[in-house]
Amino acid sequence: MEAITRIWVYLAQQPLLWLTVTVGVYVAAQWLFRRSGDWPLANPVLVSVIVLVGVLMITDTDYATYFDGAQFVHFLLGPATVALAVPLYGQGERLRRLWLPIGIALLVGSVTAIVSAAAVGYLVGLDPETLYSLLPKSVTTPIAMGIAEQIGGLPSLTAVLVILTGITGAVAGIPMLRLLGFRDPVAKGFAVGVAAHGLGTARAFQHSEAAGAFSGLAMGLNGALTALLVPVLVWLLN
Repeated sequence: MEAITRIWVYLAQQPLLWLTVTVGVYVAAQWLFRRSGDWPLANPVLVSVIVLVGVLMITDTDYATYFDGAQFVHFLLGPATVALAVPLYGQGERLRRLWLPIGIALLVGSVTAIVSAAAVGYLVGLDPETLYSLLPKSVTTPIAMGIAEQIGGLPSLTAVLVILTGITGAVAGIPMLRLLGFRDPVAKGFAVGVAAHGLGTARAFQHSEAAGAFSGLAMGLNGALTALLVPVLVWLLN
């Protein structure tokens, strides 16, 4: 055990340790997801989060140390987001034909996400600061945190709520749409993108390229529209 402890202390000081662990866990989770027949609860993002949190707790590693080693994954979020335009470009003809239903779906989905969060928060008696933190839960984390900060919410709490929303949408979104009878990958992808931002988009790409492309479009458009609508709702509430 002493030898193992010395080895671990050495490895923990290496910057690539946590990057390697993160990538390795996700690859294993992706394998498990495929082996399970794409079982929703075996979603690779959900499994990876649970395993990594467990590893950090067992090894008594604080998040700052983990992030120092795995921050290259965080850096790649920018290029990965920009790269979403590539599959969307391939759907250009379909996008031109569907611009009106897409616009209507975006408006309805965005308003529903905001108003439902406000209604639930009001009914359970949340204080204004917590309620405002909940409103932008369906948009990607950087935009949601910026909105929360501007309207008087807690950006850190918003980040947690956004991640929980994304994981829930990634796990339940596609199966629920199937149960409701939706077959068109465009409709499923766009719905998941509006409701579950980046994590939902990652799941949509596992479903099909068309679903992923329109999910990425929905994620971007919903972020912009939510940034306009949430301050208006807060003004009305006040």
